[in-house]
Amino acid sequence: MQLTYRGITYEYTPPTVQETEGTLSGRYRGLDWQFCNVQKQPVQQTNVELKYRGVSYNPAETVAVNAPEEKARYRMMKRDRRVQKRQRSMLSRLAGEVGLGLAF
Repeated sequence: MQLTYRGITYEYTPPTVQETEGTLSGRYRGLDWQFCNVQKQPVQQTNVELKYRGVSYNPAETVAVNAPEEKARYRMMKRDRRVQKRQRSMLSRLAGEVGLGLAF
């Protein structure tokens, strides 16, 4: 299917989804319906080259954290950043209430 967005035409092929007929069925407002179960969720892979502020990057090339130690370290660092951000927010709020006028 050929689509156009802001004057640029591109080819779009929607992903195919395999379904199996479900066992649940019924009637609602005079119409018959039946559930379909999706066998495998479709995952779309992007292979576009994007630019942000002049730097090009590919979103498909993400850094994968595979080792359990690296995952644990990443989660710990993320938690520490959240705690520090919360503490800075509380300190700046307290400084504003006291009248120090400091920005953290």
